[in-house]
Amino acid sequence: MLDELKSIWSDGNEEERRILELAVAAIHQKRERNSAFISGFLGLKGDFIDEERQSYRFELPLTPFMHNSGGVVHGGILATLIDSAMGSLINRSLPPNQYAVTTELKLNYLLPGIGERVRAEASFLHRGHTLVVMEGSVYDDQDRRIAHGTGTFIVLSRNGRK
Repeated sequence: MLDELKSIWSDGNEEERRILELAVAAIHQKRERNSAFISGFLGLKGDFIDEERQSYRFELPLTPFMHNSGGVVHGGILATLIDSAMGSLINRSLPPNQYAVTTELKLNYLLPGIGERVRAEASFLHRGHTLVVMEGSVYDDQDRRIAHGTGTFIVLSRNGRK
């Protein structure tokens, strides 16, 4: 395996080397922040948009990992960005003994994802005690909305009870 990795690094093209770099970044981020590997591959680092912490944002460069065979952002990546922004917002708003997971996700793809960067934003639509409904969008580097979605999240207790 190590010889194969060395071979890809020395003989591969720029895109293949970039994928190896992203894999290393994903491992580092998993170790440092205990995040999912996909967060590291995507380079997800977010922040709150407003003072009341009611909306959240990721801004990230487009990488070869994100493209489909047509050269635009893969629809699954757009779904992951929206889901991750919504999930990050709700989980950062909960007390330490609770967490939330997606129970439903609905997306509309509006434009092809092209350019150098994208921005994913999420906000709350409804906050119940158990179910939370959110919305999220992804924008390209020309500030065009390229995807929009809504999600329902269930709030769970770390001890297994609602």
